[in-house]
Amino acid sequence: MKVLANDGISKSGIKALEKGGFEVITTKVAQEQVANYINKNEVAVLLVRSATKVRQDIIDNCPSLKVIGRGGVGMDNIDVDYAREKGIHVINTPASSSESVAELVFAHLFSGVRFLHDANRNMPLEGDSNFEGLKKAYANGIELKGKTLGIIGFGRIGKAVAKIGLGLGMRVIASDKFVGNAEIKVDFYNGQFINVDIVTEPMEDIFKHSDFISLHVPAQDGYVIGKEEFELMKDGVGIVNASRGGVINEVELIEALDSGKVLFAGLDVFEEEPTPAVQVLMHPKISLTPHIGAATLEAQDRIGTELAEQIISLLKSDI
Repeated sequence: MKVLANDGISKSGIKALEKGGFEVITTKVAQEQVANYINKNEVAVLLVRSATKVRQDIIDNCPSLKVIGRGGVGMDNIDVDYAREKGIHVINTPASSSESVAELVFAHLFSGVRFLHDANRNMPLEGDSNFEGLKKAYANGIELKGKTLGIIGFGRIGKAVAKIGLGLGMRVIASDKFVGNAEIKVDFYNGQFINVDIVTEPMEDIFKHSDFISLHVPAQDGYVIGKEEFELMKDGVGIVNASRGGVINEVELIEALDSGKVLFAGLDVFEEEPTPAVQVLMHPKISLTPHIGAATLEAQDRIGTELAEQIISLLKSDI
Protein backbone atom coordinates (compact mmCIF):
# COMPACT_ATOMS: atom_id res chain seq x y z
CA MET A 1 0.00 0.00 0.00
CA LYS A 2 1.41 3.38 -1.05
CA VAL A 3 1.77 6.60 0.95
CA LEU A 4 2.42 9.91 -0.84
CA ALA A 5 4.06 12.37 1.58
CA ASN A 6 3.70 15.31 -0.75
CA ASP A 7 5.03 17.95 1.63
CA GLY A 8 7.70 15.67 3.09
CA ILE A 9 7.94 13.44 6.15
CA SER A 10 10.71 12.76 8.66
CA LYS A 11 13.03 9.78 8.34
CA SER A 12 11.55 8.36 11.54
CA GLY A 13 8.08 8.52 9.96
CA ILE A 14 9.29 6.81 6.77
CA LYS A 15 11.01 4.10 8.79
CA ALA A 16 7.92 3.44 10.89
CA LEU A 17 5.65 3.26 7.83
CA GLU A 18 7.99 0.96 5.94
CA LYS A 19 8.26 -1.28 8.97
CA GLY A 20 4.47 -1.38 8.99
CA GLY A 21 4.40 -2.61 5.40
CA PHE A 22 3.82 0.64 3.49
CA GLU A 23 5.71 2.04 0.50
CA VAL A 24 6.48 5.73 1.10
CA ILE A 25 6.78 8.15 -1.83
CA THR A 26 8.34 11.54 -1.10
CA THR A 27 8.23 12.93 -4.65
CA LYS A 28 6.93 16.52 -4.60
CA VAL A 29 3.96 16.63 -6.95
CA ALA A 30 2.63 19.97 -8.20
CA GLN A 31 -0.82 20.86 -6.85
CA GLU A 32 -2.52 20.52 -10.22
CA GLN A 33 -1.01 17.07 -10.76
CA VAL A 34 -1.77 15.54 -7.35
CA ALA A 35 -4.98 13.77 -8.39
CA ASN A 36 -3.39 12.30 -11.53
CA TYR A 37 -0.37 11.09 -9.59
CA ILE A 38 -2.53 9.45 -6.90
CA ASN A 39 -4.58 7.60 -9.53
CA LYS A 40 -1.60 6.57 -11.65
CA ASN A 41 0.23 5.13 -8.62
CA GLU A 42 -2.84 3.86 -6.71
CA VAL A 43 -1.93 5.87 -3.63
CA ALA A 44 -3.96 4.98 -0.54
CA VAL A 45 -2.62 7.62 1.87
CA LEU A 46 -1.95 11.29 1.11
CA LEU A 47 0.12 13.17 3.69
CA VAL A 48 0.42 16.95 3.56
CA ARG A 49 1.54 19.84 5.69
CA SER A 50 0.40 23.36 4.79
CA ALA A 51 1.49 23.61 1.15
CA THR A 52 -0.70 20.99 -0.56
CA LYS A 53 -4.45 21.66 -0.66
CA VAL A 54 -6.81 18.69 -0.55
CA ARG A 55 -10.12 19.94 -1.88
CA GLN A 56 -13.23 18.27 -3.29
CA ASP A 57 -11.69 17.78 -6.74
CA ILE A 58 -8.96 15.51 -5.36
CA ILE A 59 -11.36 13.74 -3.01
CA ASP A 60 -13.90 13.08 -5.81
CA ASN A 61 -11.38 12.00 -8.40
CA CYS A 62 -9.17 9.69 -6.33
CA PRO A 63 -11.09 6.50 -5.44
CA SER A 64 -7.97 4.79 -4.08
CA LEU A 65 -7.60 7.32 -1.23
CA LYS A 66 -8.32 5.87 2.19
CA VAL A 67 -6.51 8.32 4.48
CA ILE A 68 -5.62 12.01 4.29
CA GLY A 69 -3.12 13.08 6.94
CA ARG A 70 -2.02 16.56 7.98
CA GLY A 71 1.39 16.83 9.63
CA GLY A 72 0.49 19.53 12.14
CA VAL A 73 -2.53 21.03 13.84
CA GLY A 74 -4.75 23.13 11.56
CA MET A 75 -6.56 21.37 8.72
CA ASP A 76 -7.93 24.37 6.85
CA ASN A 77 -6.12 23.20 3.68
CA ILE A 78 -8.25 20.01 3.68
CA ASP A 79 -12.01 19.69 3.06
CA VAL A 80 -12.28 17.57 6.18
CA ASP A 81 -16.05 17.10 6.45
CA TYR A 82 -16.43 16.33 2.76
CA ALA A 83 -13.66 13.74 2.86
CA ARG A 84 -15.17 12.03 5.88
CA GLU A 85 -18.59 11.98 4.19
CA LYS A 86 -16.90 10.06 1.37
CA GLY A 87 -15.55 7.50 3.83
CA ILE A 88 -11.98 8.78 3.90
CA HIS A 89 -10.16 8.96 7.23
CA VAL A 90 -8.72 12.42 8.00
CA ILE A 91 -6.03 12.62 10.66
CA ASN A 92 -3.63 15.19 12.06
CA THR A 93 -1.00 15.52 14.81
CA PRO A 94 -2.25 18.19 17.21
CA ALA A 95 0.19 17.48 20.03
CA SER A 96 3.45 17.03 18.15
CA SER A 97 4.42 20.61 17.35
CA SER A 98 3.23 22.54 20.41
CA GLU A 99 6.67 23.02 21.97
CA SER A 100 8.26 24.09 18.68
CA VAL A 101 5.59 26.72 17.98
CA ALA A 102 5.79 27.99 21.56
CA GLU A 103 9.55 28.42 21.35
CA LEU A 104 9.19 30.35 18.08
CA VAL A 105 6.72 32.68 19.78
CA PHE A 106 9.37 33.54 22.35
CA ALA A 107 12.02 33.88 19.66
CA HIS A 108 9.84 36.65 18.23
CA LEU A 109 9.19 38.14 21.66
CA PHE A 110 12.88 38.25 22.57
CA SER A 111 13.69 39.64 19.14
CA GLY A 112 11.05 42.36 19.50
CA VAL A 113 11.91 43.60 22.97
CA ARG A 114 15.63 43.85 22.08
CA PHE A 115 15.19 44.98 18.44
CA LEU A 116 17.17 41.99 17.18
CA HIS A 117 15.20 41.74 13.92
CA ASP A 118 16.10 45.34 13.02
CA ALA A 119 19.65 45.17 14.38
CA ASN A 120 20.33 42.12 12.23
CA ARG A 121 19.24 44.10 9.19
CA ASN A 122 21.29 47.20 9.97
CA MET A 123 24.47 45.90 11.58
CA PRO A 124 25.80 44.41 8.31
CA LEU A 125 25.09 47.74 6.58
CA GLU A 126 26.17 50.24 9.23
CA GLY A 127 27.97 48.33 11.95
CA ASP A 128 31.42 49.48 10.84
CA SER A 129 30.43 53.09 10.13
CA ASN A 130 27.68 53.90 12.65
CA PHE A 131 28.29 51.55 15.58
CA GLU A 132 27.58 54.17 18.26
CA GLY A 133 24.48 55.35 16.43
CA LEU A 134 23.06 51.85 16.28
CA LYS A 135 23.99 51.26 19.90
CA LYS A 136 21.94 54.30 20.86
CA ALA A 137 19.05 53.31 18.57
CA TYR A 138 18.70 49.90 20.22
CA ALA A 139 19.42 51.00 23.79
CA ASN A 140 15.85 51.05 25.10
CA GLY A 141 15.13 47.33 25.31
CA ILE A 142 12.71 45.93 27.86
CA GLU A 143 12.55 42.68 29.82
CA LEU A 144 9.86 40.04 29.60
CA LYS A 145 10.08 39.09 33.27
CA GLY A 146 7.31 40.64 35.31
CA LYS A 147 5.25 41.62 32.27
CA THR A 148 1.76 40.36 31.40
CA LEU A 149 1.45 37.88 28.54
CA GLY A 150 -2.03 37.53 27.07
CA ILE A 151 -2.75 34.33 25.15
CA ILE A 152 -5.74 34.18 22.79
CA GLY A 153 -6.60 30.55 22.16
CA PHE A 154 -5.73 28.25 25.05
CA GLY A 155 -5.37 24.86 23.41
CA ARG A 156 -2.22 22.76 23.37
CA ILE A 157 -0.01 25.43 21.81
CA GLY A 158 -1.40 28.24 23.93
CA LYS A 159 -0.71 26.19 27.05
CA ALA A 160 2.84 25.46 25.86
CA VAL A 161 3.36 29.20 25.44
CA ALA A 162 1.99 29.74 28.95
CA LYS A 163 4.54 27.29 30.39
CA ILE A 164 7.47 29.21 28.94
CA GLY A 165 6.01 32.54 30.03
CA LEU A 166 5.53 31.31 33.57
CA GLY A 167 9.06 29.92 33.59
CA LEU A 168 10.35 33.39 32.66
CA GLY A 169 8.48 34.98 35.52
CA MET A 170 5.68 36.51 33.45
CA ARG A 171 2.09 36.95 34.53
CA VAL A 172 0.03 34.85 32.10
CA ILE A 173 -3.62 35.51 31.26
CA ALA A 174 -5.65 33.74 28.60
CA SER A 175 -8.91 33.77 26.68
CA ASP A 176 -10.67 30.84 25.02
CA LYS A 177 -14.40 30.38 24.54
CA PHE A 178 -14.00 26.60 24.82
CA VAL A 179 -11.67 26.47 27.84
CA GLY A 180 -12.77 27.72 31.24
CA ASN A 181 -9.65 27.04 33.24
CA ALA A 182 -6.48 24.99 32.97
CA GLU A 183 -3.75 23.69 35.23
CA ILE A 184 -0.38 24.43 33.67
CA LYS A 185 2.47 22.17 34.71
CA VAL A 186 5.82 23.94 34.43
CA ASP A 187 8.58 21.33 34.27
CA PHE A 188 12.21 21.96 35.15
CA TYR A 189 15.29 20.12 33.94
CA ASN A 190 15.81 18.16 37.17
CA GLY A 191 12.35 16.63 37.38
CA GLN A 192 10.89 19.29 39.64
CA PHE A 193 7.75 21.14 38.59
CA ILE A 194 5.10 23.58 39.70
CA ASN A 195 1.40 23.68 38.83
CA VAL A 196 -0.26 27.00 38.05
CA ASP A 197 -4.02 27.41 37.67
CA ILE A 198 -5.13 29.83 34.95
CA VAL A 199 -8.77 30.87 34.61
CA THR A 200 -9.61 32.21 31.17
CA GLU A 201 -10.99 35.72 30.78
CA PRO A 202 -13.05 37.62 28.18
CA MET A 203 -10.96 38.55 25.15
CA GLU A 204 -11.57 42.24 25.82
CA ASP A 205 -9.70 41.91 29.11
CA ILE A 206 -6.73 40.34 27.33
CA PHE A 207 -6.51 43.36 25.04
CA LYS A 208 -6.78 45.81 27.93
CA HIS A 209 -4.28 44.25 30.33
CA SER A 210 -1.59 42.55 28.26
CA ASP A 211 1.90 43.89 27.63
CA PHE A 212 2.34 41.17 25.00
CA ILE A 213 -0.28 39.20 23.08
CA SER A 214 0.18 35.82 21.37
CA LEU A 215 -2.49 34.37 19.07
CA HIS A 216 -3.24 30.65 18.89
CA VAL A 217 -6.54 30.34 17.07
CA PRO A 218 -7.69 28.43 13.97
CA ALA A 219 -8.47 30.12 10.65
CA GLN A 220 -11.36 32.57 11.02
CA ASP A 221 -14.02 34.08 8.78
CA GLY A 222 -13.16 37.52 10.12
CA TYR A 223 -10.36 39.25 12.00
CA VAL A 224 -9.66 38.53 15.65
CA ILE A 225 -7.67 41.77 15.87
CA GLY A 226 -8.64 44.87 13.93
CA LYS A 227 -8.97 48.59 14.57
CA GLU A 228 -11.32 48.31 17.56
CA GLU A 229 -9.13 45.72 19.26
CA PHE A 230 -5.98 47.79 18.73
CA GLU A 231 -7.72 50.74 20.37
CA LEU A 232 -8.37 48.65 23.50
CA MET A 233 -4.72 47.68 23.90
CA LYS A 234 -2.05 49.30 26.03
CA ASP A 235 0.30 51.69 24.29
CA GLY A 236 3.52 49.90 23.34
CA VAL A 237 2.07 46.39 23.24
CA GLY A 238 3.91 43.59 21.42
CA ILE A 239 1.95 41.11 19.28
CA VAL A 240 2.95 37.69 17.93
CA ASN A 241 0.95 35.60 15.46
CA ALA A 242 2.19 32.06 14.89
CA SER A 243 -1.26 30.58 14.31
CA ARG A 244 -2.98 31.39 11.00
CA GLY A 245 -2.77 34.24 8.53
CA GLY A 246 -5.83 36.47 8.32
CA VAL A 247 -6.61 36.67 12.03
CA ILE A 248 -4.91 40.08 12.26
CA ASN A 249 -5.90 42.94 9.96
CA GLU A 250 -2.46 43.73 8.55
CA VAL A 251 -3.45 47.18 7.27
CA GLU A 252 -4.55 48.16 10.78
CA LEU A 253 -1.45 46.51 12.23
CA ILE A 254 0.83 48.68 10.09
CA GLU A 255 -1.06 51.78 11.21
CA ALA A 256 -0.77 50.74 14.87
CA LEU A 257 2.97 50.14 14.46
CA ASP A 258 3.47 53.50 12.74
CA SER A 259 1.54 55.34 15.46
CA GLY A 260 3.47 53.65 18.25
CA LYS A 261 0.39 51.94 19.65
CA VAL A 262 2.10 48.62 18.91
CA LEU A 263 5.80 48.46 19.78
CA PHE A 264 6.53 45.48 17.53
CA ALA A 265 4.93 42.48 15.89
CA GLY A 266 6.26 38.99 15.26
CA LEU A 267 4.64 37.22 12.31
CA ASP A 268 5.10 33.62 11.22
CA VAL A 269 1.91 33.65 9.14
CA PHE A 270 0.38 36.19 6.79
CA GLU A 271 -2.89 37.29 5.22
CA GLU A 272 -1.58 36.85 1.68
CA GLU A 273 0.58 33.79 2.25
CA PRO A 274 2.65 32.68 0.37
CA THR A 275 3.07 36.19 -1.09
CA PRO A 276 2.97 38.50 1.96
CA ALA A 277 2.38 42.20 1.43
CA VAL A 278 5.56 44.17 0.79
CA GLN A 279 4.52 46.73 3.43
CA VAL A 280 4.62 43.93 6.01
CA LEU A 281 7.89 42.42 4.79
CA MET A 282 9.71 45.77 4.77
CA HIS A 283 8.42 47.20 8.05
CA PRO A 284 11.25 47.79 10.55
CA LYS A 285 9.08 46.93 13.56
CA ILE A 286 8.05 43.46 12.36
CA SER A 287 10.02 40.29 13.10
CA LEU A 288 9.42 37.84 10.25
CA THR A 289 9.56 34.09 9.72
CA PRO A 290 8.13 32.09 6.77
CA HIS A 291 5.54 29.86 8.53
CA ILE A 292 8.09 27.67 10.34
CA GLY A 293 6.35 27.20 13.69
CA ALA A 294 6.51 23.41 13.56
CA ALA A 295 9.73 23.24 11.54
CA THR A 296 12.12 21.79 14.09
CA LEU A 297 13.81 18.44 13.75
CA GLU A 298 12.26 17.25 16.99
CA ALA A 299 8.73 18.26 16.00
CA GLN A 300 9.04 16.70 12.55
CA ASP A 301 10.23 13.44 14.10
CA ARG A 302 7.24 13.43 16.44
CA ILE A 303 4.85 14.33 13.60
CA GLY A 304 6.18 11.60 11.29
CA THR A 305 6.03 8.95 13.98
CA GLU A 306 2.55 9.94 15.13
CA LEU A 307 1.20 9.93 11.56
CA ALA A 308 2.72 6.49 10.97
CA GLU A 309 1.15 5.09 14.14
CA GLN A 310 -2.29 6.40 13.19
CA ILE A 311 -2.06 5.13 9.59
CA ILE A 312 -0.91 1.66 10.65
CA SER A 313 -3.70 1.50 13.22
CA LEU A 314 -6.34 2.49 10.65
CA LEU A 315 -5.17 0.33 7.75
CA LYS A 316 -3.33 -2.61 9.29
CA SER A 317 -6.09 -5.02 8.28
CA ASP A 318 -5.74 -3.92 4.64
CA ILE A 319 -1.95 -4.38 4.36
